[in-house]
Amino acid sequence: MQAMVLNKIGAALEWTDLPDRNPGPGQIRIKVGACGVCRTDLHVVDGELPNPVLPIIPGHEIVGRVDAIGTGVAGLSIGERVGVPWLGHTCGVCPYCLEQRENLCDHPQFTGFTRDGGFATATIGDARFAFPLGELGTDVALAPLLCAGLIGWRSLVIAGAGKKLGLYGFGAAAHIVAQVAKWQGRFVFAFTRPGDVAAQDFARSLGAAWAGASDELPPEPLDAAIIFAAVGDLVPLALKAVRKGGPVVCAGIHMSDIPRFTYDLLWEERQLVSVANLTRQDGIEFLRLAPQIGIVTKTTAYALKQANQALADLRAGRFVGAAVLVP
Repeated sequence: MQAMVLNKIGAALEWTDLPDRNPGPGQIRIKVGACGVCRTDLHVVDGELPNPVLPIIPGHEIVGRVDAIGTGVAGLSIGERVGVPWLGHTCGVCPYCLEQRENLCDHPQFTGFTRDGGFATATIGDARFAFPLGELGTDVALAPLLCAGLIGWRSLVIAGAGKKLGLYGFGAAAHIVAQVAKWQGRFVFAFTRPGDVAAQDFARSLGAAWAGASDELPPEPLDAAIIFAAVGDLVPLALKAVRKGGPVVCAGIHMSDIPRFTYDLLWEERQLVSVANLTRQDGIEFLRLAPQIGIVTKTTAYALKQANQALADLRAGRFVGAAVLVP
């Protein structure tokens, strides 16, 4: 197998030939067809997440075919197409797992961070955390659903049923959530980097009722807001934009420091809450709904060897939608 490997925090990924790996008990080997490039991968490479396992193969939006099955695996077959997300393994015995809150597991493993991921021609996954995907849609189109879609879905559920929804940072996750929200009959207000006309036009093309800069107030108060951009400065801006009692959901795994703000922005029962990881139930619910919704992902494909370029383009905002690596 070949992979793009992170050997040192802050360094470029390195193209590496590795011995083929065989799945252990409860595991499957997956021939990777596509792997999305997520902002979390940037956080891993930049060392913004603590205690990575190095060397590591990044990538946690994996779509591929099962090509080997370890002992004790039921319900999956050779050649079946599956998806592997960020949450790659949980202990099953900690209080959170026993409370059906496995996204908060005390002893988790994360794909592309503490266990090898999908920036490779093949990967080993925990069979319990591999979602059957069926045959509808291409590997490239499906890959962003495995994190941008799943985290977006969990964030949307936590944001509640309000009709007027603000999305701060209109990238991979927001462009999927916008389609879900429109299907649900909501009105989307898209907030982008100041001057990012392309992202604003993209949001309008997906049915956004309004699109503007993140430092602007929307034309009317929002029922809820989700922050996808890893920018702490957006928190007080979003609190200012939501109505009384409205939630602001921070959807990223990492965010820059939140600046000091006056209590009046939080008062009147506004809520500030974070989203941590996902559960398998999130995946089951969302992936069952996605074909009904008719989600169309906007993707830019890169060859596997171009992983560093894809990360650089993501950092600079040089594309709309999501980047996807194709071995």
